[in-house]
Amino acid sequence: MLERKAKMWWWLLKASSRRRFSLSSALHHRRFFFFFSHVAEREQVDTSTLTKPSFIHPTAAVHSDALIGQGVSIGPFCSVSSSAKLGNGCQLHPGSHVSGNTELGDNCTLMTGAVVGDDYPGCTVIGSNNTIGYHAVIGVKCQDMKYRPEDDCFLEVGDNNDIREHTSIHRSSKSTDRTVIGNGNFIMGSCHIAHDCKIGNNNIFANNTLLAGHVEVEDNVHTAGATVVHQFCHLGSYSFLGGGSVVTQDVPKYVMVAGERAELRGLNLVGLTRCGFSTAEIRNLRTAYRKLFMCVDANAGSLEERIAEVELHEELVGVPAVRAMLQSIRNSFAENRRGICKIRHWNVS
Repeated sequence: MLERKAKMWWWLLKASSRRRFSLSSALHHRRFFFFFSHVAEREQVDTSTLTKPSFIHPTAAVHSDALIGQGVSIGPFCSVSSSAKLGNGCQLHPGSHVSGNTELGDNCTLMTGAVVGDDYPGCTVIGSNNTIGYHAVIGVKCQDMKYRPEDDCFLEVGDNNDIREHTSIHRSSKSTDRTVIGNGNFIMGSCHIAHDCKIGNNNIFANNTLLAGHVEVEDNVHTAGATVVHQFCHLGSYSFLGGGSVVTQDVPKYVMVAGERAELRGLNLVGLTRCGFSTAEIRNLRTAYRKLFMCVDANAGSLEERIAEVELHEELVGVPAVRAMLQSIRNSFAENRRGICKIRHWNVS
């Protein structure tokens, strides 16, 4: 008798699964999930040869078409959509949700209240070994006024990222672009990464760092708390943004900026030392920085002329880090770029 009832509910769910899955539809079929989970437990019924989760709580709404890896734990009141793919060893803590066309790699953890993906066109792909904090919202539609609901939009997240509580990361604003997060980033609480941003590897964003649309962040960048970055800005590798800074132009590699309208404040010496730059490299970078931005000679010429002067300096131009900094500055003055942050003026006296 129990087996006949289980089969009846199974075919009812299959007939209704052609519709777009949502949390409301999952709750509509909650009797099936609760009943069938108990029947499957007693009768050892396997819902799919491809899905063998270690544990699904009876109150979780997991669509039958979702692909669930080995050793997955899905806690109370979670939901998993029909198009979702959960890799091996994933953990969904109570009240977390995986919606729409979303893929989680192996060993990802969603803390309580975390939401990944939505039911709009497009997809969210999360790599392996990522932690998504309490009530973080990852891979939902963007807040761009040009966004059209019918467009496929995308978010790609790499591996080994720690995304903390109340952070929001949005999909791209159009089908020809994508929001990208690299590997090994530490994104602290209440940060926001808007549509079409490109984030590299091993960056640290302190609490309440806000990145507007199309911002590009290279590798090993560190922002202090409550930093705001204007759309289309570029943050160069190994740079540091002081707390409360409002960054409206590019930040070159290796430098430190701070201020209500961020100004260059010197090299990120602490960051460079921690990242293993040699004493000789740092000494040459300091010499180049002084020639570019701390010249007290009234007849020193324009920034372009000073860059050309450094490029002619045999010792400095032979250092790869110096060449990278010079190229970073030049790139910021290319077409459709915003130039670099203001240069702090120094008194001659």
